Amino acid sequence: MLMPVVFVGGMSSIGIELATSRLIAPYFGTSTFIWANLIGLTLAYLALGYYLGGRLADRYASTSLLYLITALAGFASALIPFLARPVLRASLGAIDNVDAGAFYGSLIGVIVLLAVPVTLFGFVTPFAIRLRATDVDTAGSNAGRVWAISTVGSIAGSFLPVLLLIPLVGTRNTFLIMALAVIIVSGVGLLGSSSPRFGLVTAVLAALLVVLNATVDAHPIKPPYRGVLLAEAESAYHYIQVLDENGVILLALNEGHAIHSIYNPATPLTGGPWDYFSVAPLFLDDAPDLESSLIIGLAGGTAARTILDIYAESTVDGVEIDEEIVSLGREYFALDDPRITTEVEDGRFYLTATDQTWDLIGIDAYRQPYIPFHLTTREFFEETARHLTDQGMVVVNAGRSDTDYRLVDALSSTMLDVFPHVFLIDTMNYDNTLIIGTFAPASVDAFLANAGGLESGSTQAIIAEAAMTYGNIRVAEPTIEPYTDDRAPVEWLIDQMIVDAAREEET
Repeated sequence: MLMPVVFVGGMSSIGIELATSRLIAPYFGTSTFIWANLIGLTLAYLALGYYLGGRLADRYASTSLLYLITALAGFASALIPFLARPVLRASLGAIDNVDAGAFYGSLIGVIVLLAVPVTLFGFVTPFAIRLRATDVDTAGSNAGRVWAISTVGSIAGSFLPVLLLIPLVGTRNTFLIMALAVIIVSGVGLLGSSSPRFGLVTAVLAALLVVLNATVDAHPIKPPYRGVLLAEAESAYHYIQVLDENGVILLALNEGHAIHSIYNPATPLTGGPWDYFSVAPLFLDDAPDLESSLIIGLAGGTAARTILDIYAESTVDGVEIDEEIVSLGREYFALDDPRITTEVEDGRFYLTATDQTWDLIGIDAYRQPYIPFHLTTREFFEETARHLTDQGMVVVNAGRSDTDYRLVDALSSTMLDVFPHVFLIDTMNYDNTLIIGTFAPASVDAFLANAGGLESGSTQAIIAEAAMTYGNIRVAEPTIEPYTDDRAPVEWLIDQMIVDAAREEET
């Protein structure tokens, strides 16, 4: 059972790292900061395991000892979601109070839970190489075979949780399945070794894990951010909550401190950034009726519904990368409107694969800290420009804080490198700014004139009035070097904004 143990050890060391990322996503998100911590510390634990495992193997070269170590590693990895829960729950108070020390301390506390199982998994490869070393002539081939099998296991651990286990059985059961695979293989090895009684111990450990998993309540994964929890799901991309707040349906993703869609059956108005997509045509000197729109980052379709309320004869194509969000959108957010066509795809890939043009292309995939860099670059906006009609425009929803407009400045400066006319509108109730770019003749004066001609009390007139009263409507100016596919440090920028905001709150 030596090579099977090497395989499942490599699989589990990577698999539990990926599962841990999903475990902490509802609380801390999945920014590059989170991934840097996970990957860096996992490699540190493995390096420590390689060193200690090699020294131990030289002193006690026993297959029974190796199988016992891997069984304990599997058991420790299965406990991670249970031990992490109180730490993660405690972090909610730190987030609400913007207590940066407690926030990051909780994060490190969760990642430290990986120390024991991953370090023990690091024992496996040097131990197996030592056990297979019979003579110098075959030492190289034996070492190569062990590393190859361990790496194949790691490849399986990279794909199995993401593509199969997490979507089908959830994060906690993914930990359990990976752990049981290790414990069972180790137990079989122990039963066939000189220490069969330890094989019976592993059977007891496996049974304890199954009982623990069955008896401890797993839901909800996280308390509802607001209102009442209607549904939760884990997809390949997000932890998702659907919430009911006094009859208004909300979509929250991952750590939940941003609402991604709102559905109010009584009105298309939300007071949020989704409303403002529909007034972008007012900047045009000759404001046309929208016939077709594309929304990249459709989510629950909030912006699409507002556009269709105003331009009832138009159509909206929505691109959303997460199929689970689209499914929940149809169930809870009235996304089954026949005028809305949905595509489950990456937004940029979708654009490059089609020759269709639209009157409006909305980009609503920017939510701190989830900024896909490839949707922020000059090359991306050049691609969107290729899909605009003569009077078409691109509308970007960008996050900010009350005082920090660095992301807005980065995006608007990049868009100015493509479009001759770029305008900004701050939203009334949310820390967002809409960035509008177009080749067609356009101005702030045109917006004011077109808004003045709208029917009083209409949905578009209400939104335009809010924009004129609270939106600080203005012409964008270049302030930084445009982002490109080669250099778009948007993650670095967002990390700075988050740290600076936390520091301001503390002081």
